[in-house]
Amino acid sequence: MLDVCLLGVGGMMPLPDRFLTSMLFRLNGKMLLIDCGEGTQVTAKILGWGFKNIDIICFTHLHADHISGLPGLLLTIGNSGREEKLIIIGPKGLKYTYEGLSTIFPELPFEVEIIELDIDEQNNISEQINISGFSIKAMFMDHKIPCFSYCIEVKRSGKFLKEKALDLNIPIQYWGMLQKGMEIEYNGEVLKPSMVLGEDREGIKVCYCTDSRPLDRMHSFIDKADLFVCEGMYGEEEKKQGAIEKKHMIFSEAATMAQNGNVKELWLTHFSPALIEPEAFIDNATNIFKNTIIGYDRICKTIYFKN
Repeated sequence: MLDVCLLGVGGMMPLPDRFLTSMLFRLNGKMLLIDCGEGTQVTAKILGWGFKNIDIICFTHLHADHISGLPGLLLTIGNSGREEKLIIIGPKGLKYTYEGLSTIFPELPFEVEIIELDIDEQNNISEQINISGFSIKAMFMDHKIPCFSYCIEVKRSGKFLKEKALDLNIPIQYWGMLQKGMEIEYNGEVLKPSMVLGEDREGIKVCYCTDSRPLDRMHSFIDKADLFVCEGMYGEEEKKQGAIEKKHMIFSEAATMAQNGNVKELWLTHFSPALIEPEAFIDNATNIFKNTIIGYDRICKTIYFKN
């Protein structure tokens, strides 16, 4: 199972009752964070999942409302007792930005590895990165600066087939290792997991998109996602032209992407500070994609593997 939590749903600036958009994933005790605007560590503290086990931080882009909370968060992670390496992923320019921010946190008790993904409008989907059980892909989006959407998947291997292991005379002490995907050398040959596992089973898929105009190529990227978290900067249809100019989306556009992507559920987020009551415009989304939820700070969900 995968726990997901939208730590905040605000765009541009934090408000007294609305933190900036950031999303936290938890899998077998390990955590992945997407975006870290001002105040992210505060809402994460309220949530109570802890900080020590944040292994990966992914950034959609390098605007302040998505990255300015990083120094405080890293210091808090350090104070939690973490010593293992932490990986930070994002667009080109991330290393330069990190170096600038690091002047106010010159020492951390753990190593930080920066991965800049080399994708653009033409080469627009990254290679898959596998860390701590998370399979991560990014897609290049349409914003005023380089900006990514992320697809986070938890893969699930096939069932262990005891009969095959017995037929191959594989000692029982190796069964667990093969089931976990490890290759084993035994009796002069290499035993591979595929020899004793059935076909891969359906995993879990969550996609996250903020600060972009809608793109047709997103439909296949988010296809059949268990959860699609997407910006809805404005709820009103008459704000569409403003959204086009600012490279953002309105509710109905996010809902159309969800519908075309065959996702199971849509959470709207990244609301304009001027959008005081996003609930008032929910019909503009649900008329297109029924299973739409207006996000709110620390909305959480546990997504289970299918039988």
